[in-house]
Amino acid sequence: MPLFNQRHKQALITRQQQGLYRQLQCHDVNSKILNFASNDYLGLAQEPKIITAWQQGLAKYGAGSTASPLVTGFQPPHVDLEQQLTEWLGYQRALLFNSGFSANQAVLFTLLQSQDQLFQDKLNHASLIEAGMLSPAKMKRFAHNDMAVLQQQLSTIKREVETASLVVTEGVFSMDGDCAPLTSLREITTQHHSWLMVDDAHGCGVLGDEGQGSCHQAGIKADILIITFGKAFGIQGAAVLCNQDTAEYLVQFARHYIYSTAMPPAQATALSQACTLIQTQSWRREKLQALSESLNHYLDNSWSLIPTITPIKPMIIGDSCQTMAIAAQLQQRGIKVGAIRPPTVAPHSARLRITLTANHNESDIHQLALAMNEVIDAG
Repeated sequence: MPLFNQRHKQALITRQQQGLYRQLQCHDVNSKILNFASNDYLGLAQEPKIITAWQQGLAKYGAGSTASPLVTGFQPPHVDLEQQLTEWLGYQRALLFNSGFSANQAVLFTLLQSQDQLFQDKLNHASLIEAGMLSPAKMKRFAHNDMAVLQQQLSTIKREVETASLVVTEGVFSMDGDCAPLTSLREITTQHHSWLMVDDAHGCGVLGDEGQGSCHQAGIKADILIITFGKAFGIQGAAVLCNQDTAEYLVQFARHYIYSTAMPPAQATALSQACTLIQTQSWRREKLQALSESLNHYLDNSWSLIPTITPIKPMIIGDSCQTMAIAAQLQQRGIKVGAIRPPTVAPHSARLRITLTANHNESDIHQLALAMNEVIDAG
């Protein structure tokens, strides 16, 4: 057997033995399974107004953008969406990407140089951690939301004329549902003449007066803001919000931007509609808060649900096999929840990741809690 085959086979066997094997599952949105594993927090993925906007964009601009942004891929819907985002979020420029993964990597690969210092929260998304590891900069990770550690790390920087430092955090952490201490982060980074970059994939649309996200709620402005469209927007893609010079630097030097086909203009049309709904339909955020309170009310005290102000409701189980078994029992009762295991989370912290959406109603929450209470009673 060729070496590659041997290596792959053994790795798959090991992963199965550890209870960490991942399997693709086809999810039918028309099924009767109650879905509490989605990131569609505001319930916009099936919103008729967005679907209509996408259809109108298809009719006018076709199915694809046909090229990268610097060739022929940058079209009127992209311009409109970028302007809408800058006005809403308060930045000079917005650059569109096809995914949050590529946006994060484009920024860290492009802006950092070998003499620079990068500081990241240990629970940052894999796209950020990998980009930091592969970037030319020297990276340090600080304990989750530990400002004392970050302060100490920044204090040890030997300031040289050509040395720049960048602190990166998520606004809302995807697996824990908690928020970064952005006010303290802004104070510390300003004190140490460092830039602050916030990946607000799970905060934008959900937090803030008009859904502007974590930074707006905290009353601060990050130097670089990353938002993604696959969560609260209900679609796909991402944007980098920054100042004029940074945007132009990325246009000139970011390979992920220069050499990727632009998102379809019809998709940008749909995203503009989603952006409008996020700003104007505050009832979606209000409903999420009400559903969160209902879940706490109905759920048996035996379940250690971690309290959060976001739609992400983690429940630490610990053992990976037990986590999968509980998720399977819930599915048998018509409930789909996320079963998250290492390496996505730390060892021995496997969990159920319950996510609420504005498409859920009170009876859905009651059914979820009833199923969970049955599982704990059966165990």
